[in-house]
Amino acid sequence: MYNLGEHFKVNYDKIKPNPECVIKGEKYRFTILSERLIRIEYREDGNFLDAPTQLVVNRNFDKPKFEVKNEKNRLIIMTSYFNLFYSKEKKINNNNNLYVDVLNANKTWYYKHVEAKNYDAPIIIEDGKIKNIKSLYSLDGFVSIDDSNGKIVNEDGTIKENDHLGFDIYLFVYLNDFDLCLKDYYNLTGYPALIPRFALGNWWSKNVEYNDFSLKELVDNFIQHEIPISIILLDKGWHLKAFKNKEYLQTGFTFNKDLFKAPYDMISYLHNKGIRLGLNINPTEGFYDIDEYYDQALKYLPADENGVIPYNVLDPKWLDVYLKIYIHPLDALGIDFYWLDCYNAKEIDKDYLLKHYQFYDMERNYKRRPMIFSYSAGLAQHRYPILYAGKTVVSWDSLKQIPKYNANATNIGVSWWSHDLGGYFKGVEDNELYIRYVQLGTFSPIFKFGADSGKYYKREPWRWSVKTFGITKDYLELRHKLIPYIYSEAYKYTKDGIPLIKPIYYVAPEMYDDLLYSDEYYFGSQFFICPITKKKDYVMNRVVHRFYMPEGIWYDFFTGKKYPGNNNYVAFYKDQNYPVFAKAGSIITLGYNDNINDTTPPKNMEIHFFPGISNSYLLYEDDGLSSLYKKGFYLLTKIEYNYMPNNYTVIIRAIEGKSGIVPKHRNYKLIFRNVKKATSVIVYENNEEKECKTYVSGPNFIVEIENVNSINQLTVNCKGKNIEFDPTRLINDDIFEILDDLQIETLMKEKIDEIIFSDLPIKKKRIAIRKLGRKGLEQKFVKLFLKLLEYISTV
Repeated sequence: MYNLGEHFKVNYDKIKPNPECVIKGEKYRFTILSERLIRIEYREDGNFLDAPTQLVVNRNFDKPKFEVKNEKNRLIIMTSYFNLFYSKEKKINNNNNLYVDVLNANKTWYYKHVEAKNYDAPIIIEDGKIKNIKSLYSLDGFVSIDDSNGKIVNEDGTIKENDHLGFDIYLFVYLNDFDLCLKDYYNLTGYPALIPRFALGNWWSKNVEYNDFSLKELVDNFIQHEIPISIILLDKGWHLKAFKNKEYLQTGFTFNKDLFKAPYDMISYLHNKGIRLGLNINPTEGFYDIDEYYDQALKYLPADENGVIPYNVLDPKWLDVYLKIYIHPLDALGIDFYWLDCYNAKEIDKDYLLKHYQFYDMERNYKRRPMIFSYSAGLAQHRYPILYAGKTVVSWDSLKQIPKYNANATNIGVSWWSHDLGGYFKGVEDNELYIRYVQLGTFSPIFKFGADSGKYYKREPWRWSVKTFGITKDYLELRHKLIPYIYSEAYKYTKDGIPLIKPIYYVAPEMYDDLLYSDEYYFGSQFFICPITKKKDYVMNRVVHRFYMPEGIWYDFFTGKKYPGNNNYVAFYKDQNYPVFAKAGSIITLGYNDNINDTTPPKNMEIHFFPGISNSYLLYEDDGLSSLYKKGFYLLTKIEYNYMPNNYTVIIRAIEGKSGIVPKHRNYKLIFRNVKKATSVIVYENNEEKECKTYVSGPNFIVEIENVNSINQLTVNCKGKNIEFDPTRLINDDIFEILDDLQIETLMKEKIDEIIFSDLPIKKKRIAIRKLGRKGLEQKFVKLFLKLLEYISTV
């Protein structure tokens, strides 16, 4: 055994299943882990594996409900989801010896089933194409995972090969209960890691050689333009470089002092500004003599004939040297996380092991919550957030891939994906494309600006037009304000296995291949997003956007317009608008601190309440940086919204955790959407009445309360008569706004208005519009209004 450290050791006792759930013969063994999950093993030598593998970390599930019929020649295992039939001791090699019937469905699984109805899940983008793997989600309602070749984890945390004798399969049979399938998967492979809070802010990464001056200049520009930033991720240019065949290599672990004279001071400067620092590293090319700790490494590892210490993550001594001699000194400087910039599809197991050890090495210090940034290495990647999708071309086609990529990733239980917003390289820099990337990124798991070297890649918001800058700034500010909401959803993902992203086809399977609607998704429990991924119509200066709203009543998050669900819609979006929807009764928690980069629990809370139904929401908070939350250092605040159209009450109170986690006092801005001014507003902090400020802003009624003790109960009651708006969205309103904005002579606009909004049949409206073309209306506008007539419904 090799002592890598206590934090790598594995407790073998915890992984063993409940013996009452194991049915075993000489050559077979079945372990019923849940009513939906069964482990199927067959070995000619009868030597079954009880150790953990790279994939499986737990088999000690609560005992589920099941029945066993142990007949003379046949074994039957029955749960509420499936019946398994096995001809005892016969080799499992066909559907006669072993098969599983799915209950309440005319479907059967057997060994080596093709599983053709399985929906893929993405792992990386290569050469502009998404590379996919088999996922957990299937229209058949079952999926098998073969762990026969999975490497075994020793008690000391090192890895050994599996002997490959026989097979080891985990069969999930969930029918329509995919949420429960995911929970079984997380129980088996480990629940998702809780990422640091700062990871939910705005990232900056550009493949250029920053130095003390240029990095400070970058930060100063963000501060000067009042744009929040939480992470700077240095690409390949920060370290001393090694050469091979006259080409730069990626390896290197020593700061280039010509660029950064005092790295510790530089990192402290960033931390003082509320910015965290990540570094790009790649140990797969080996250790070269450029690094200051190379001679020390030579005492433990031999070099090859070229003086290079080869990469070998399978060797525990190499791993020990890598972590303790190369990584720990960087940790001591204050580096917050690392980008493992290596991906080799032919050696995916090695990529997996590298990130596994890198991640768990960070657990040795509870003050720094583990996080790495890396490419996917197959299954169980939710344990090692955050994943990088790969380098993409600057293009609309690349933008189109992101929503479905993120949504499909949930099929293997992964939420924390990152893309280079704006595109990484090549292509054409375009105002509209840049805006749509930023808007999508605002409602994506991770917001990361990323680009290759080259001074003409414009990711800096201030380098664009005044209009583009203004829109971008608004969304970047909104992203940081959304952190309380996204972090609370991240907590649900870690604790309960509820993914941040859910694709529309989970509730409407027919949408999977629909060209119009397949990229729509739920963003946490309160939002629904219908991404814009195509160019606008330049005559009307809007995108014609078709989308589907699922069951329920939905409201446009920005305008408040109402959309009854289970309907298809067409809407027209300006550059500054984006289709983000909140369901009736939604509670959206936003917040901000005086330092716009500060991502810690905010002093100022802004909470949006949408009308229609009563609801409650749990706001989760901890320090966002350490692992102390595992020891109870967190705070859960319950926000209750008791709704009636003319009388509604909000109660905010801490229900679990410890004080001192959030600011002692908070300022609350409660925004009641689509509500007129209430005639009576009463506010209590515990049992004492408290002053408040009330006013109307657009279609919203706002109540502001200052200096509220974060642990106390805040109660706000609003009353009035006929105070709720019903802003049902009408397409004719959209058409009016388009006509109002067009550069057309005013008298001609009046004529168009008389035609468009008249009671004439559509056919006669078309004829009348064409006649206006002979009276001076430009043909581009004639074509536009003929097109708009397709969307107008006559009353």
